[in-house]
Amino acid sequence: MDLFSEIYSCYYQVLRHLLSSHGALTIQDIRSRICREGFEESLLSIIPKIESGAWNLFEKDGGLYLSKLSPSFLTPLSALEKSYLKALLSDPRIGLFLEPAQLEALRRMLSEVPPLWRPEQFYYYDRFSDGDPWQDESYRHRFRTLLQAQKNRQYVDIDYISPNGKRLHHPYIPARLEYSVKNDKLRLLALKPSKYGRMKLELLNLSRIQSVRPIEKVLSSHVDLNAWIRNSYYKEPVTLHIVNRRNALERAMLHFANYEKNTSKIDEDTYECLIYYNKNMETELLIEVLSFGPMLTVIGNERFLHSLKSRLHRQISLMNYSKNDDIIMGFHVKS
Repeated sequence: MDLFSEIYSCYYQVLRHLLSSHGALTIQDIRSRICREGFEESLLSIIPKIESGAWNLFEKDGGLYLSKLSPSFLTPLSALEKSYLKALLSDPRIGLFLEPAQLEALRRMLSEVPPLWRPEQFYYYDRFSDGDPWQDESYRHRFRTLLQAQKNRQYVDIDYISPNGKRLHHPYIPARLEYSVKNDKLRLLALKPSKYGRMKLELLNLSRIQSVRPIEKVLSSHVDLNAWIRNSYYKEPVTLHIVNRRNALERAMLHFANYEKNTSKIDEDTYECLIYYNKNMETELLIEVLSFGPMLTVIGNERFLHSLKSRLHRQISLMNYSKNDDIIMGFHVKS
């Protein structure tokens, strides 16, 4: 296991909690902990390494696994981790999560540490240039207010300008904040109460929110916000087959990280990924799938396949370019 990974930091947190366990764990205990604290696809990477002993972190006694480390072990930051943290401080989005005083304190603490990378070293060739105003303090304040309300299940009054320019004012319950890599924007999934007591799930762009004000009203604890989001999904997820060549599986998990999904292994180098989505997510998911490349094959559902083929044919007609329907522009689609 690498000493540090900026991509799979979640794995390290999961393993830290497993290694801190006071008693022996069954493999099912470990699976449950990974699913609860990590991602569904984390099982694909972590479980085989534990069962085979490749990471040499647990003593195996029959069907039980016992940590080789003391539950109170400490993990001081390495020079590489400090360098990574220094690089994060140059990301304008870090100001969403830290107050100016906290940022300044961290910069002083890491003043002698060289950053692992600098922002000017990256060129984003497939990302829109009109991203959210990450360094605007009023935008940061609105984000923190929404994040706190989402954690507390608290109602908020939102003043919003719709894409067609109409100004709207409604109470909402923030359910989830999501980041779009391609758009470089944040969006809010929120429940909008109606006068009949029903809830409607809406998608709001944070940059279009003009003001946010918390209301002294909290959502009942028996209402499951995640269930509301899941209920908005189409019945059939998008089914993708990923051939794990040129690190395709890892790239796909990062590429579709903001979607709820379930990934399983089909054979030695092929994985099936089910992505759950709703009408508001459909267009962006379509664009992201198209941009991935030939290591990915779309198997279904029929609704998504129809939209995908229609979009590909429109692109072909625009370019006055034709290929076989099954393999278009290097992208694989099931007939």
